[in-house]
Amino acid sequence: MRFHEYGGIEVLRVEEVPRPVPGPAQVLVEVRAAGIQPGEAHIREGALHARRPATFPSGQGSDLAGVVVECGPHVRGFRVGDEVLGFTHRRAGHAQYVLVDDVHLVSRPAGLPREVAGAL
Repeated sequence: MRFHEYGGIEVLRVEEVPRPVPGPAQVLVEVRAAGIQPGEAHIREGALHARRPATFPSGQGSDLAGVVVECGPHVRGFRVGDEVLGFTHRRAGHAQYVLVDDVHLVSRPAGLPREVAGAL
């Protein structure tokens, strides 16, 4: 999910982009649930341009839950198939695959629904 100009939800577009490749301490997560914070909507609308300008095209979202599909060579504590939740500073949470620094992830607790985990 990306946008190419500031505005309401009407500026959001579903776009195909290359699948990201993890860096040394990054995890590639296949997103199963994602949240959005009010500030992220304000960024998309341009209301926070002075403090947090968007670079177009820009993604949206930071909070997510999903499954690890690939790990960089220096990742510790996670492996392919792990259920995780966390966040990214890359404005990319509303995507099929998202790169996340390993320090921004935790294992999803058993019994915590993905939909809830993606909004934490």
